[in-house]
Amino acid sequence: MKIDLTDTTASKVNKALVQGRRAIGTPAVGMVLTLVIVTDEESAYDALKAANDASHEHPSRTLVVIKRVSRSPRDRTTSRLDAEVRVGADAGTGETVVLRLYGDVAEHADSVVLPLLLPDAPVVVWWPVNAPLDPAKDPLGALAQRRVTDTYASEQPVRELSARADTYTPGDTDLSWTRITPWRSMLAAALDQVVCEVKGVEVEGEEFNPSCELLAMWLADRLDVPVKRSLSSGPGLTAVRLDTDCGPIALDRADGSLATLSIQGQPDRAVALKRRETSELMAEELRRLDPDDTYASALRYGVDRLTGSPADQPRPGGADGAGGAGAEPVTAGAPAAKPAPTPAQLAAKKAAAK
Repeated sequence: MKIDLTDTTASKVNKALVQGRRAIGTPAVGMVLTLVIVTDEESAYDALKAANDASHEHPSRTLVVIKRVSRSPRDRTTSRLDAEVRVGADAGTGETVVLRLYGDVAEHADSVVLPLLLPDAPVVVWWPVNAPLDPAKDPLGALAQRRVTDTYASEQPVRELSARADTYTPGDTDLSWTRITPWRSMLAAALDQVVCEVKGVEVEGEEFNPSCELLAMWLADRLDVPVKRSLSSGPGLTAVRLDTDCGPIALDRADGSLATLSIQGQPDRAVALKRRETSELMAEELRRLDPDDTYASALRYGVDRLTGSPADQPRPGGADGAGGAGAEPVTAGAPAAKPAPTPAQLAAKKAAAK
């Protein structure tokens, strides 16, 4: 069931939610949290689909906040709130409210969202794109116990990771970190099978991929060994190689779905390590709402301390562009190239020579 409200208020939206629940015969509220999605019109459909799929595991009230930028100067001064209320089959296993904010009201989205939060239930805010540099100080982020971002959607993922480390607040997390959960579990299980000392690690993956950086930072932080970051054509994270005094251990995934685990003295094993959908990542994040201390420790290790980290430059084509496969990594601390002399400097040099 869908109810459209034009030029409305938060009070009328609440009344529409009650009306919708009564109309479908489910007046009781059985939701466990409020999920606030802050996005733009272009990304709203995919984000809402992922949230609806995740709601089968975590029934929630989903509030989608879309700040509309009017092109007409006359419309920019007009404050308006349009809402679309969805209940029943149109909203997964919970309730969905799509809020479109125009004019000055877009600058005060927290005042619109606050009356719509479920009472005595945790709040999670998710930015699929265009996340603030300091989510905890954002007006909407301040309402939440958990704040979810995705550095892969940014134009400069490596620089974004550094900014996340500087502004980290307990409760912050990132989907780039969630993507490597199966890798961390598999590597920990592999090291549990042998009694040896790790001397060095190599993490191989595509350029401009923050998940590769986070995995390298986690390994360096936990094992206290040198970690080399090398580049491949992808997709995503492709291999992790551990150099131990008992022989090499390698976890290689070339096709993005099936990986091969190789341990010295044991037969190679095929393990399922597919790239997961956004709905699966969100479902994992919503399982725990306490601070992730492991993520915080890895994040604060710092990308600049890794050997062979990719250069911090905008990825070609923006957030969805592909990095240059096979490019040589830039070693941290390498001297910058000298700028070319200007024509005036060349003329002065020739005059001095004469």
